[in-house]
This record gives sequence, C-alpha cells and structure tokens, in this order.
Amino acid sequence: MTPEDRDDAAAAWRLPRGDEIETYAPPGIDTSTPHTARMYDYFLGGKTNFAADRAAGDRIIGIMPGIVETSLANRAFLGRAVRHVARAGVRQFLDIGTGIPTSGNTHEVAQAVLPEARVAYVDNDPIVLAHARALMSSDGRGRTSFSQGDLREPEKILASPEVRDVIDFDSPVCLNLLAIMHFIGPEDDPERIIAVLREAMVPGSYMLMTHGTGDFVDDDLGDAAVEVYKNASAGVTGRTHAEIAAFFEGFDLVEPGIVRLPLWRPDGDGPTDEELRLILHYGGVGRLR
Repeated sequence: MTPEDRDDAAAAWRLPRGDEIETYAPPGIDTSTPHTARMYDYFLGGKTNFAADRAAGDRIIGIMPGIVETSLANRAFLGRAVRHVARAGVRQFLDIGTGIPTSGNTHEVAQAVLPEARVAYVDNDPIVLAHARALMSSDGRGRTSFSQGDLREPEKILASPEVRDVIDFDSPVCLNLLAIMHFIGPEDDPERIIAVLREAMVPGSYMLMTHGTGDFVDDDLGDAAVEVYKNASAGVTGRTHAEIAAFFEGFDLVEPGIVRLPLWRPDGDGPTDEELRLILHYGGVGRLR
C-alpha cells in the first residue's frame, strides 16, 4: 500500500458521514477550541467532535499520517493490557483521561474477565462527562463512575466522591494513563503527579501508560505538531524511551517492557515492519512493588 493509499484508507475510516457528526454541545461548552479528547475521537473515526477538532485533527494527520494508526493501536493496547491486569486478579481500575466513550471501554474489557470489576473514569472535557452519564445509566449496577477532573490536580481526583464510591485504595488498583501524559508538560511537574498517584496505591497495584514520543519523528515534524496542539486544550510533549521509563519508578515492568504499542503482547503474529513504522507511541505496564 502506498502512503497515498494508506492516507485515503485512514480518511475513509475516520470521517463520519454528515448525518453522524456531532451537532449538539451542552450549554456553556466552547466547541471553537480543539479539545484533545475530541481530536482523539476523530482519529478513531468517532462522531463526538466538532469543526475545530476536525480541522486541528486534519492538520496533525497531514504532519504525521501515522496518528490514525497510532490511535487505533492505543485502543487495542488498552484491551490487551486491561485483560492482563484483570486476569492477574485486580478488580479496580482508575482510568484518567478516558476520552469519549466508545466500544472496548475499560469497564467492558475488565468486566468481561471479572464481572465484579469496578471502574472510575476521570476526564476534564464536559462533553465526555455528558456522554459518560449515558454510559453509566446503561450500566446501572454501581460498578462504574465518572467524574470531571484534571490530571494536573491528582489530589482532587483521589478525593473525588465518585472515585471513592467505586475504588478502595486499601486494595490493589490499576491506574490507566493512556495517551494523556504527553499532554502534561514539564511546567506541570509530571514526576510529582505520578508520585501522588503512586503513593495512593498499595503494592500489587498496576499502572498502564501509553505516551507519544519523538524518537521516530523528525524534529521539524515534531515541532509542527507541537504548534497545532498549542492552540488546543492542552499542549503536547513528546518524550524519549528513557524519560517515559522514569515514570515507572517503583514499578516492576511486565514483559516485554516499554515498547511501541503493537509489540506489547500482540494478539497473533504482531505488526509488520511497515505497520510498526507508523506507530508514534510507546506503551508499558508496571506492577507496584
């Protein structure tokens, strides 16, 4: 498949039909500024995004065509990693930066393994909250909650009544930080954020993380992508493999460690070299010592 054919195929996947594109936003929500959660939804082929999100998304796709494949690979990683942790017996999941609900959500994957699994979702986009409320009403069993919160304020997340309703921090919990830490810049003190969350968990807990990297991107392209995200709800900071590995201090990495997303315990034969070349994120799973 040529790069042009691949881009056409990706566009056909991600572009919703005109009658499927989101046209309603709850009062008071600014849809004129691109939001990272809605851009991610656009990359996944979702319909909960607006003109500003699609315009910014198209600029990113033009700079880094692999962002569509990376987003899909991120979603697949979630499924494999959550199943691994649930099979290890962990029954609680704190999913921060969950994004627009779609198929294969954390609670669906975990509860397919452990029906009693409990999931607390947290995101800072009010539109995500509106959609999640519909999701929770369909669950109706008190095992899934959603609260609005920002990863930059981990203490507030940990104290949230919605989180505390379903998460018992005296027992092992799985912390999901999927495609969110690259929106936390150096000025946000990411090491402190991870430390606060880590200290709240008991040994035997897990952390799942996926993170954008510049290891496979030309500097000029990386700079161009950063400029697009400066005008969105959060800037982006690509980190090296070593910088991402540092976030797992205190955790024992589950084999094969921190690798490009499709290489983490793939189903089947794994990616081809051409498929792997498009992936712009690392992913890893750690067990707290």
